[in-house]
Amino acid sequence: MSGFTRPFPPLFWLAVLGAGLLGVGGCRTAPAPLPPVVPPPSVVPPAPLPPAPPPTAVFPVMLGIDVLEANHFNVLAGKRVGLLTHPAGVNQHGVSTIDVLFHAPNVKLVALFAPEHGLRGDLKAGENFGDSVDPATRLPVYSLLGVRNHPSKEELRGLDALVIDLQDIGVRSYTFNVTMRYALEACFENNVEVVVLDRPNPLGGLKVDGPLLDREWFSGVGAFRIPYVHGLTMGELAYMAASEPGALAITDQVRVKGRLTIVPMRGWRRDMRLEETGLKFKPTSPLVRDFAAVVGYAMTGPGCEFSGFTSGIGGDYPFRGLGFKGVPAEKLAADLTALRIPGLGFTVVTLPGTGPAKTGVYVAITDWDEWNPTELSFQMMRLACRYNPPNPFAKLTAANARSFNIIVGSTAWWNALKRDGAKVNVESFIADWKRQDALYQEQTRKYRLYK
Repeated sequence: MSGFTRPFPPLFWLAVLGAGLLGVGGCRTAPAPLPPVVPPPSVVPPAPLPPAPPPTAVFPVMLGIDVLEANHFNVLAGKRVGLLTHPAGVNQHGVSTIDVLFHAPNVKLVALFAPEHGLRGDLKAGENFGDSVDPATRLPVYSLLGVRNHPSKEELRGLDALVIDLQDIGVRSYTFNVTMRYALEACFENNVEVVVLDRPNPLGGLKVDGPLLDREWFSGVGAFRIPYVHGLTMGELAYMAASEPGALAITDQVRVKGRLTIVPMRGWRRDMRLEETGLKFKPTSPLVRDFAAVVGYAMTGPGCEFSGFTSGIGGDYPFRGLGFKGVPAEKLAADLTALRIPGLGFTVVTLPGTGPAKTGVYVAITDWDEWNPTELSFQMMRLACRYNPPNPFAKLTAANARSFNIIVGSTAWWNALKRDGAKVNVESFIADWKRQDALYQEQTRKYRLYK
């Protein structure tokens, strides 16, 4: 075991493997602004990205699966393993972790587990699916979104370890982190080791924003008391979950006996956005096809929940293009601009093509450092009350209200939004959340695996 200079809590067995864990190369200050995927006509071209990392850095970043392979799969030697993954679970060369482990020497891959969107990533959000057989490997594929969301005792029987290789996007309501939590619980209860192959948080490890999830809204959409943009990698979330009493729905007696091994990345630093890692983005779901959509999901996802706002312009710009029925794009852009939201700019975009023109408002990040990812969503909710008086949220059914809250996560905000509508004090909530998020960052610093 190498590369980790701080002891882990004595309450449970946790190994962190690999070298260069605490970062290689110097830390940088303010990163350059992000370019949109296809800059709309009136967006000022962004400054170029910083130069490549210094020679001492690992570039491209080595993912957990790459480190595992470089270490000759020693963590899994002689073990029968299951693998929880999806299409974004690939090594730095784009080879599926399924294929890597299936052909790994002295490793017996015997079962696959699939999260939301399925093993091939082609299912819609929330679409349940059943068990199947992987045609390439002929291994059983167990669904974790359908009849059950935890691996069952029968599915885990005979496994020495469950490997988890899931690409998260740094947002609480993106369900892969919940699937990992459920897998930890099931494996700890059934004496199966968990091996997490770590991956970058695409938004970096410094952005933390939005409300923490109140416990009454824990669900399959969110099951950690973390901010909406949480700033951790999957390995760090697993480390926190296994360390904190009450973070998992199992007894402490079971939790402290759980076996968790994290295989960290080499060369990743907290100030790195995905585009600075040298890695290609692999779609994590049908609408999160690129880094621009990752950024958009963080800032407009909650704002489109039952508000009347629409996401995308035609089939393009998912989570980056906005519209509101009955409100011309020019007025929407003007109203959003008038809010003076730090780090954002709004541009009317019309897409050419056959049939009616597709017009919407493109959201551009003009200053990454000033950008607070979730602020736009809460301004959208207040604006929706102006566009659709008296208050569209006060009219929601109990089921729809629950769907809203398990994503947004703050009961205090929900009560104020229902009560005050267009007069809700967004700014005071944002200030409160900033204070809470700063405390969260201090409390979770001990779980950081990277500088």
